Amino acid sequence: MMDQGKIDALGDELYEALRGGHTLPPLTDRERDIQIEDAYRISLRVMQRRITGDGERVVGKKIGVTSKPVQDMLGVFQPDFGFLMDTMEYPDGSEIAIEGNLIAPRAEGEIAFRLRKDLIGPGVTEADVLDATETIIPCFEIVDSRIADWKIKIQDTVADNASCGVYVLSENEVDPRDFDLPNLRMKIYKNGELHSEGLGSAVQGNPLTAVAWLANTLGEFDIPFKAGEVILSGSLAPLIPVVAGDDMSLEIEGIGGCRCKFV
Repeated sequence: MMDQGKIDALGDELYEALRGGHTLPPLTDRERDIQIEDAYRISLRVMQRRITGDGERVVGKKIGVTSKPVQDMLGVFQPDFGFLMDTMEYPDGSEIAIEGNLIAPRAEGEIAFRLRKDLIGPGVTEADVLDATETIIPCFEIVDSRIADWKIKIQDTVADNASCGVYVLSENEVDPRDFDLPNLRMKIYKNGELHSEGLGSAVQGNPLTAVAWLANTLGEFDIPFKAGEVILSGSLAPLIPVVAGDDMSLEIEGIGGCRCKFV
């Protein structure tokens, strides 16, 4: 396990890359023995810098790299996890600046969960997640990487806060108990043309399973889910690179959708 001085130094590098809009060589190329627990501690250092230095707040958590298309695209074959800060959230229909804000953004269509009560792992089940959820929400997560050219292994993305960028929540929030979550069908459009589609089952067979996994994984680090938080459950389709001028929208059958434009 890395000593705290090394953890802090790598976390500070990632924080400066985030704020400066530049990338770093993969941590896994430089620190051959880096473990996932080390990576998580690095991400906590970045988060503390954002809280104490920038006044940001944690408003949720995310799981990523849950679906096979995303795993194949990134070459990372287990889920990652990270924190959502208040500055990451954009309302439905937002224009999102790339310059000075994002480095190499890619859009993911997801189902977000808004919690009505705390969840603390380990031992959280799909039924516990459903009971704790107030609403589900169509969502775009715009992932981004402070690691050069997205050349990431699982330790790189965990250290880099699960490659978080920003996210967009729909105005449509619905009760998950009214829907068959694994069979929810999402269609994603880029510049008005159908780009891809996917089912809720793309994320570990059921979005509830993905959220339970995340609650239990973070529970091992004594990190709870809290009432009111938003939990992003993972992409239902392959990542979509975006540039300034791109208009993205998605629709979940029977629920509604959301959109954003990059400028």
